[in-house]
Amino acid sequence: MATGASIEAKGLTKVYGEGPSAYHALGPIDLDIAPGEFVSLIGPSGCGKSTTLLLVSGLEPQTAGTVAVDGKPLTAPISDVGIVFQDHLLLEFRTAMKNVMLQQEIRRLDRKRIEERAHTLFARLGLEGAEQRYPWQLSGGMRQRVSIARALVHDPSMLLMDEPFGALDAITRTQIRHDLEMLWLDTRKTVLFITHSIEEAVGLSDRVLVMSKGPGTIVDEIRIDLPRPRPAHLGEYPEFAAYAKRIYATFEKLGVYQFH
Repeated sequence: MATGASIEAKGLTKVYGEGPSAYHALGPIDLDIAPGEFVSLIGPSGCGKSTTLLLVSGLEPQTAGTVAVDGKPLTAPISDVGIVFQDHLLLEFRTAMKNVMLQQEIRRLDRKRIEERAHTLFARLGLEGAEQRYPWQLSGGMRQRVSIARALVHDPSMLLMDEPFGALDAITRTQIRHDLEMLWLDTRKTVLFITHSIEEAVGLSDRVLVMSKGPGTIVDEIRIDLPRPRPAHLGEYPEFAAYAKRIYATFEKLGVYQFH
């Protein structure tokens, strides 16, 4: 099983275009994510959260600054990564299992080994019995679980998640949040999790990085000291209320929320 990879960024900046029409989307920001750490980025729309994910994965080149994964400078898209987006992006003409096995086909991995791992992930994510169903036969939550299985089936060291639960109802979000935490506790992949939800950020993370309005910079870092696994109803912990209050207060100072 792959161990988590470290992620380090210094002065990471992204500007789209040039001249007067250039759009400064992000930064500069610094990241220092330890192997196996679960870190969330939270901030207002347009602050550069998704851009950060694209830069860390190598899918977009940075304008300035550096990114290193496990100490190696990132100069091209990396393969040792799983990515989950808000849209499940499943292929409608492939069954759930065949969507997951697409990783094996593209990467030309050992079929038997990946198929065994896929069945394990289906079981862990509550998808037993759904292997031969097509995406249109699955609920929104099940489709997103399949996308998580697809992202993990090749056993990457990093998992990048961009608002993966944003389109789901509250009950489903809570259940998948729990399932993801339990899976992470077993595998200890390095996770960078993008969210607008304070409850998700605090509920899942070792650290929460709070971003300003665009171009986003990191304006607060909060270490979450809550026992794991964490309950569905985090409100039973006074510490949760304190963490949430701190994030709300930061957003209020930035003018993201106006309470007065």
